[in-house]
Amino acid sequence: MKQRKIPLRMCVVTKERLEKKDLIRIVRTPEKEIIIDLTGKANGKGAYVKKDQEVIKKAMQNKIIDRALEVEVPKSIYEELLNKIEKEGEVK
Repeated sequence: MKQRKIPLRMCVVTKERLEKKDLIRIVRTPEKEIIIDLTGKANGKGAYVKKDQEVIKKAMQNKIIDRALEVEVPKSIYEELLNKIEKEGEVK
């Protein structure tokens, strides 16, 4: 049986190519709204970020996600990302 190809995406902060399951997708919708896309299928321009608190903090300081999505990302989105990563770490 043929082995399935694992989809790889690049983190906008670290520039690492990782599996989709190791990344979180942030999307700018056509209405210019910023959402965290856990399904990976939301409509709009997306940017992938590694599931790591240090990477999220670096993205917030350097406004890397803002540049990738061409819009200002609210601080609440970064806080939500940090909370999701923290909760995921507790589950493991």
